[in-house]
Amino acid sequence: MNTTLVAANQGIELVVTTSDQYQAWLEKQPAATQNWLRQTQFSGSGLSLIPGAEGKIAQAIFVHEDLNHYFSCGDLAKQLPAEQFLLVAEQQYHKAIAFSWAVGSYSFDPYRENAARQALLAIDDHALVEEAIMHARAISLVRDLINTPPMDMMPEHLAESMQTLADEFNANFSQVVGDQLLTENYPTIHAVGRASIHPPRLLDLSWGRQSDPKITLVGKGVCFDSGGLDIKASAGMRNMKKDMGGAAHVLGLAQLIMAKKLPVRLRVIIPAVENAVSSNALRPGDVIVTRKGISVEIHNTDAEGRLVLCDALAEAENDSPELLIDFATLTGAMRIALGTELPGFFSTNQQIAAQVTAAGTQVTDPVWQMPLYTPYKDYLKSEVADMTNCSVMPQGGSIAAALYLQEFIDEGTDWLHFDIMGWNNRALSGRPLGGEAFGVRAVFAYLQNRYSTK
Repeated sequence: MNTTLVAANQGIELVVTTSDQYQAWLEKQPAATQNWLRQTQFSGSGLSLIPGAEGKIAQAIFVHEDLNHYFSCGDLAKQLPAEQFLLVAEQQYHKAIAFSWAVGSYSFDPYRENAARQALLAIDDHALVEEAIMHARAISLVRDLINTPPMDMMPEHLAESMQTLADEFNANFSQVVGDQLLTENYPTIHAVGRASIHPPRLLDLSWGRQSDPKITLVGKGVCFDSGGLDIKASAGMRNMKKDMGGAAHVLGLAQLIMAKKLPVRLRVIIPAVENAVSSNALRPGDVIVTRKGISVEIHNTDAEGRLVLCDALAEAENDSPELLIDFATLTGAMRIALGTELPGFFSTNQQIAAQVTAAGTQVTDPVWQMPLYTPYKDYLKSEVADMTNCSVMPQGGSIAAALYLQEFIDEGTDWLHFDIMGWNNRALSGRPLGGEAFGVRAVFAYLQNRYSTK
């Protein structure tokens, strides 16, 4: 990502204040500034550029109702001219302003000939600037991975991205590829990905000291989802490059954990596949015996995410992690329930769920707990296997999917399952159209609170 935050004390003054403080600020300004703002009918909301005697920008002011909101200044870097500005704001707002500026500077430009220059923000606090850049880098990684066209983000490319992250933080990386998945007993990952010319694989990264608490992240890495033989309509297939969004999320979260050097033993597992159509594609009605030994009847080949995840979750349990977290762009049903901008999650530990929710509220990364309503397990009954891969009922789809995954979680494991959109359908402050991180900062804030070495 291009760094638009600098630790410095020089630049055009950029005053950032709240709506209820604006009038008090205005009354302290020179008559020329007051006249300019009144003559330009500045209402005390948004951005205004104030000229000096020679017509150049002498000062800028931005007013927002809530500067504790972590996206309050998300559009400023692109609204201001490509100059360096010096932040003037109350200290209590600096953290949120710095993050929102940095993350709002994001643009996905690899396929453009010329990227536009952007404004720089100087803040006289090196540690705060570094912290904001760390968070913005993680969000940018998530967005970049999701936004990349599928021709350049197949399982092998996702493996390269994970290897790059491992190299940066001196982590260990390994992968199981193609028919080796059958040899090493990952049958559902192989079954979903075998129809593609891009071999399926299980990606595995580990970092940290063996003696530290074990945290395992699992991310759905379906690099493109045609739906398989239960093929999607064109409208539903158009943005299916985002179906590896769960993998992108756990890589962004892993980057934060390693960059902050949290005292944990981190493991990241990604089943990476393309759900394609070919003569050897998985069929409706097929039965697969999973890594855990549970047989699954394929009711719908477009419910492939839970198939690749179930083998990965079974593998994750081999280490008996203290906390197991998965992210997946799993169900449209969750979007029906909560819309596209509020990710739902399920948890086997109510205390952890409440703490993650509270952490998300503090950093403007809201998440919403959904119920693991066990009577809906009946929706997964099969006449020929232990269970089906999706419900035959149209209602409660996200709950049924979570209950399917829970069958592969050991009793007593603290588990969080995030069912995310991974995509902005509309542009919001600091959040452009396209790939987006949901819940990453909420989970990281929780982990930081839990495992901080203060």
